[in-house]
Amino acid sequence: MAYQLLAGKRGIIFGALDENSIAWKVALKAKEEGATFTLTNAPIAMRMGKINDLAAQCDAKVIPADATSLEDIEKLYTASTDALGGKIDFILHSIGMSPNVRKQRTYGNLNYDWFQKTLDISGLSFHKIMQVAEKMDIMNEWGSILALTYIAAQRNFPDYSDMAQAKSVLESIARSYGYRFAKSKKVRVNTISQSPTKTTAGTGISGFDVFYDYSNKMSPLGNASAEDCANYIVAMFSDFTRMVTMQNLMHDGGFSSSGITEEIIESLSK
Repeated sequence: MAYQLLAGKRGIIFGALDENSIAWKVALKAKEEGATFTLTNAPIAMRMGKINDLAAQCDAKVIPADATSLEDIEKLYTASTDALGGKIDFILHSIGMSPNVRKQRTYGNLNYDWFQKTLDISGLSFHKIMQVAEKMDIMNEWGSILALTYIAAQRNFPDYSDMAQAKSVLESIARSYGYRFAKSKKVRVNTISQSPTKTTAGTGISGFDVFYDYSNKMSPLGNASAEDCANYIVAMFSDFTRMVTMQNLMHDGGFSSSGITEEIIESLSK
């Protein structure tokens, strides 16, 4: 059921790759709730994915942009405000990639050039998209900017490797820029810490299936799906959450607050 929570709102969605992407689900839900928006991803990711299919479903313009490039972000914002007919009400940062994880380098044998690339793509890009947005004054007052993160920013998950540091940077940027944007424009900035989700990126992590099952047993409500996450994100883009900012919001079925569950006890007792 649609409630028109985003009627009249304009946005930019970073990171939709294919139908398994959370950003893809967000785009479909935002369209259903009345929003107009542009879609963007790095050119290499666009060649790998199906973003044009999503654009057709959402009547959205696709604008290629490397989120680590200030020049690309500036061009994206100019093209988006032109295409949408005005300033922006919401931005979703759904971007994350680690060359070390992809190439299965162990944490004690990281390639540091790749590590810096992980930080730039998965963390610093969030600062860049907000800094350029502020300088170009593209955000409407009471706008909402969100990034997706994971609890590995606070706790150790060995196979998450240098992405854990990138997510820590991401969450810190949300607090620091959240303060700045709130004071200057009443724009709110938050991160959503999502359950393990069967996205193309998530399933590429070693041991993902085992951890997904473990997390599901550790979460009283079970793992939050990509569809559930999209619903939450749309709520955070809406006017019903205007006073929420600088927060890392746990969307994990209760995983982050559970010490142990009956399901885990049962599985260990066998």
